[in-house]
Amino acid sequence: MEEATRNPGPGLTLGGAAVPAVAESILSGAFQLLFCGAVLVCAVAATVFAVRRHSTPDPDREAADTVFWDVFMGSAVALPALLIPTLASPWSGVVLTALAAATGVAAYRSTPRIMAWQSARRQRRLDQPVYTAAQAEHDTLLARWSRYELDPAYCIDYPAMTDVRRPQTAALVRAMREADQLRNARHQGYAPAVVRLGLALSAAEQAAGIPASAE
Repeated sequence: MEEATRNPGPGLTLGGAAVPAVAESILSGAFQLLFCGAVLVCAVAATVFAVRRHSTPDPDREAADTVFWDVFMGSAVALPALLIPTLASPWSGVVLTALAAATGVAAYRSTPRIMAWQSARRQRRLDQPVYTAAQAEHDTLLARWSRYELDPAYCIDYPAMTDVRRPQTAALVRAMREADQLRNARHQGYAPAVVRLGLALSAAEQAAGIPASAE
């Protein structure tokens, strides 16, 4: 009796060691599932986005060939991430297949919004030099106009510049309002609006009889 207590049988030893082994196996399987799931999600989303982007008609690009390589490269990453856990556990394959399908649908629906955001961001970078130049010209025109409101000598000599009953002055006020609104909104039409403001200001000055030297 005492000897059996001091030396437990092999069955008890194996049973005690089986618990950590099972826990380790579960943790390893969960980590593998999470890792493969993350890889699968990224691969499916990137593939769907690339295919939709390259499917857009572009005369300078061979769309069919590009789409083929997008699908090939995406499959080379997604299929192993799906098959490896499936071989270990069929239920993992079911979960990952559902996850891949949901990811594909979400990526398909969100791709137009992402492409529109990228296009707008690219256009803003291209328009920034034009916008900066338009801002400088706008400030110059406003300073030129402010003389007729703030300088008493100009107010006395050229009262027509502040008389909105005159068609040229009314058009100038509308042009200033339009340029201010587009400037605050950073609209693409801001630069043309500044050009129209300059023309309206020149027309109002000419109608008011202001000599070129005063302009």
